Amino acid sequence: QVQLVESGGGLVQAGGSLRLSCATSGRTASINHISWYRQAPGKQRELVADITSSGSTTYADSVKGRFTISRENAKNTAYLQMNSLKPEDTAVYNCYAVVSGAGYWGKGTQVTVSS
Repeated sequence: QVQLVESGGGLVQAGGSLRLSCATSGRTASINHISWYRQAPGKQRELVADITSSGSTTYADSVKGRFTISRENAKNTAYLQMNSLKPEDTAVYNCYAVVSGAGYWGKGTQVTVSS
């Protein structure tokens, strides 16, 4: 199994930045890829960014050029650097990891962007 714990959320003004962290433990060597999802009130959960074990990344169109996903294998941690934040980025952000075909979720961290 894998455990994921997110941190780094908070309240920020529009145009500001935050860096989210996803600390992993357990079978971290078997993690295939790590993703960040978000869910705003009344909306469906959406994929924000994904990074594979080889470092390939994908992003939702809405965050391209503003968000950067990365992972530091030595620390078993993934990051989501969020710049130029907008009020519509307000959501609960969850980390998700795939290990041998099984998916694991963190509990999430709240990001609130004020206008």
